[in-house]
Amino acid sequence: MSDDAPRRIWLCADDYGLSPGVNRAIRDLIERGRLNATSVMVVGPSIGRDEVRALESAAADSPRCAIGLHVTLTAPFSPLTMHFRPVDGGIFLPFPKLLRAGLLRRLDPELVYDELMLQLAAFGELFGRAPDFVDGHQHAQLFPGVRDAFLTAVKEAAPGAWVRQGGRRQPLARRLGAPKALVLDILSAQFRRRASRAAIAFNPGFAGAYDFTRQPDFSALMHQFLDQLPEDGLIMCHPGFVDDVLVSLDPLTVQREREHAFLGGEHFPRLLTANKVTLG
Repeated sequence: MSDDAPRRIWLCADDYGLSPGVNRAIRDLIERGRLNATSVMVVGPSIGRDEVRALESAAADSPRCAIGLHVTLTAPFSPLTMHFRPVDGGIFLPFPKLLRAGLLRRLDPELVYDELMLQLAAFGELFGRAPDFVDGHQHAQLFPGVRDAFLTAVKEAAPGAWVRQGGRRQPLARRLGAPKALVLDILSAQFRRRASRAAIAFNPGFAGAYDFTRQPDFSALMHQFLDQLPEDGLIMCHPGFVDDVLVSLDPLTVQREREHAFLGGEHFPRLLTANKVTLG
């Protein structure tokens, strides 16, 4: 790639299938060329044939729109396999408890593998094909006790798919200033090594993690996310419209509408051009 050529990146909206409002916002941005990837929660309450057809229709005219599986292993969602453990009242553990269980080696890789294979199969039943890529809700694919089963399942059920890693390619001094992203850097180092050994492709760079509770200026954040993101790097985002289903399931609500407003607004294309970045 020449110095003047724009960098192609992935801008991926997570959580398709979480709620009708999230689905509608993601489709709107795909149709307008403001996203080129989304990952689907097959355990979400708002996924089915109609929502799948609507997504496929939105992506049909896009020159580069990938549809992936958003593997989900954390609360408030329920496993597809009846024997998955650990659970709390029939639902997955919250992500801090799942991460702790993984670090303490209290997760059974076979049970994780079985659940992942069923979620991959559910995606195949809905879309009639394997996912273009596979990532994880709340980055669960990176957790110890999950990552090996995750990579094994992807290799078996979706051998042509790439997977998401969450590590940044930035100087250490800059990475230390963002604790949440730093945790992803650490978890992703092992994940990348294992993916490389399994000959599974992954995104070379990652951005998009921030403290949602502070409701920061998403425009300013996007400036930071684009800085030093390499070719085929990935920015994670969470656009959506607030509805009752979303409020009942997820604490990230109004900030989703702020993300949608920026990504759908007039400033975003100019920002991409100024940074020599393309989604095409």
